[in-house]
Amino acid sequence: MDKKIVIPGDLLSEDVKKSGYGTYVKNDKIYSSLCGIESLKEDKVGVIPLAGAYIPSVNDVVIGIVIVVTPSNWILDIAAPYDGLLHVSEYPRRVESREMPEILDVGDSVILRVRDVDSSMKIELALRDPNLHKLRTGQIVEVEPVKVPRVIGHGGSMISMLKKETNCSIFVGQNGRIWIDGKDDDIELLSKALRKIEAEAQRSGLTDRIYNFLKNERMKQKESKPVKFFKNEKKGVNVAKEDHSEDIYRKIDVLLDPKN
Repeated sequence: MDKKIVIPGDLLSEDVKKSGYGTYVKNDKIYSSLCGIESLKEDKVGVIPLAGAYIPSVNDVVIGIVIVVTPSNWILDIAAPYDGLLHVSEYPRRVESREMPEILDVGDSVILRVRDVDSSMKIELALRDPNLHKLRTGQIVEVEPVKVPRVIGHGGSMISMLKKETNCSIFVGQNGRIWIDGKDDDIELLSKALRKIEAEAQRSGLTDRIYNFLKNERMKQKESKPVKFFKNEKKGVNVAKEDHSEDIYRKIDVLLDPKN
């Protein structure tokens, strides 16, 4: 069953203690303040917006694209209404002004952390962490920032499945930019899956649905190839490998579904 879509003013609950993101309380009742998907998690009721720009928060990890290089700063597009600023002092080592374009130039993509956001929306970025770095291979796919939780899945179930079934490396930025890397065919398949997740984000059982999509796409790719077998050493016969992944992912979704 698809999740419930609500609009501003829809009644969500009569227990004011459950008020969560995207709601407001009036006359001891909780109402939706956004157009989005009703979210019921633990003791909270909230609304996940269907659309909206990325608004940076401190410690968010994002993918930025360099748009300007100044004598002491790199200015990056972080898919937000405001650009981000990476000061040369936030690079892992000392850098001279003349070196800056050699290290990060216009068009380069980088994984960064949001260091600070002030009241005027000046966004300071940081690169002082082993997990933060320039992206040298792969490609970037952009989805709506509000769909990022669906790409990750409950407890990381979706992203774990995507990595396993496509043999790709994946990093999901909180600003809706997703870096993927692998073989060309695998990247193409993963890109299709991400677009499908974005388009069907409001539907329940999404991990299972995307798993089946990937399985069907793989079958199409292998239609002209013979089935691979391995030898059963005990019996000396050839048998096809069994795949229990579909059952596993379905069980994960059921266990992590807050309605169960």
